[in-house]
Amino acid sequence: MKPPARTAGQSAPTVLIVDDEADILELLELTLLRMGLESKRAMKVAAAIELLKTNHYDLCLTDMRLPDGTGLELVQYIGQNYPELPVAVITAYGSTDNAVAALKAGAFDYIAKPVSLDQLRALVKSALNVTEATRQESPQHILLGDSPAIQLARDMIDKLARSQAPVYVTGESGCGKELAARLIHEKSARQAQPFVAVNCGAIPENLMESEFFGYKKGAFTGADADRDGFFQAANGGTLFLDEVADLPLSMQVKLLRTIQEKKVRKVGATQEDPIDVRIISATHQSLSSLVESGKFRQDLYYRLNVIELKMPPLREMHEDIPLIAQAILERLAKFSGTPVPHLTQPAIAALQTYSFPGNVRELENILERALALCSGETIGPDDLYLSASVAGEGAVAYEPGAKWPLQDYLDRLEKEAILEALEKTRHNKTAAAKLLGITFRALRYRLERLGID
Repeated sequence: MKPPARTAGQSAPTVLIVDDEADILELLELTLLRMGLESKRAMKVAAAIELLKTNHYDLCLTDMRLPDGTGLELVQYIGQNYPELPVAVITAYGSTDNAVAALKAGAFDYIAKPVSLDQLRALVKSALNVTEATRQESPQHILLGDSPAIQLARDMIDKLARSQAPVYVTGESGCGKELAARLIHEKSARQAQPFVAVNCGAIPENLMESEFFGYKKGAFTGADADRDGFFQAANGGTLFLDEVADLPLSMQVKLLRTIQEKKVRKVGATQEDPIDVRIISATHQSLSSLVESGKFRQDLYYRLNVIELKMPPLREMHEDIPLIAQAILERLAKFSGTPVPHLTQPAIAALQTYSFPGNVRELENILERALALCSGETIGPDDLYLSASVAGEGAVAYEPGAKWPLQDYLDRLEKEAILEALEKTRHNKTAAAKLLGITFRALRYRLERLGID
């Protein structure tokens, strides 16, 4: 259903407020008026639906409990009939289940009673920008491919960009979970604000609270000045929690409270500060399995997994491999200042039949190696060394210490160096990565590729 056009008398954005409490209505109307906005009120679901049919609105704020129904019913009605209209719900204090249900039904965001005017203003500003966000600019990142699997992910990203609901991105290592999070941010109303990516597995446990929430001067030895944490750095924007399954239980409790209350307290501070941050989380592990084993809090899982986005593995989009491979080669050649090599048809066929356990990240490594080792301006199947990358039956036997096949020799050297670093650091992966001079993410990938447990 197409929403009514803005009338000649509507010069300012108009908000529909649905609540049966007169004092809440007056508070919301006064706050919106001071923001230069117009508002209309309804005290029942039926009255709100009638107003939606005859007037243009830029935002709907609805209470969850109404005399003739619930705010959830109104959220569902708006989602079916006016999908471009952002709707936010007002929930009773502590009613997190209602808030999560509303977000799953398509609500833009929620705010808890007693209503915080700072949070209300932030919500309204974000909501009124959501329909215009990034439509004048192209996103910096793109998701290549035309396969059904990637089209489904791309459509879901577009829908998620119009919401403020927490998103849980799932998928195997190397399949583009952080890229998906960045695209959601760049297409959303928050695109002009910071995008802060955090690898939860790379932060020592004793530093987690100060890194996430910041600290006050004198809070502990070495705290010689106030410092903001990840939440403050991402205020107004998006906080991407990569490998969220690696968070210890003690930190999970603090993170849950911050998400629910939308407030943070710096280490050493006596008061909480409001924050406006959208949470996108990701992991290659199964959070539901970790919940069952008691390693991840169930209540935090439900707050993070409001909407799930599944990123497909590369083996499910084999028809996109030539396009993705060409884009990677162009980027690598530009970086190295060499001509862009051409993949032969047999090489493309070899890539399309390979299983890619490391997904796009592994494809990048294979092509980077091929670019360095190929003798001409074409890359053939022999330059890819795919047979050496697949362990199992039919693997080429080699003498201990032999320098060929080359990739097997390089893998053995790399494995020896990693095992030695892990031994010296007592299997502290963060310290081992630092010793090796690589990032934690790079070490984790190499551990998986080389089969090091």
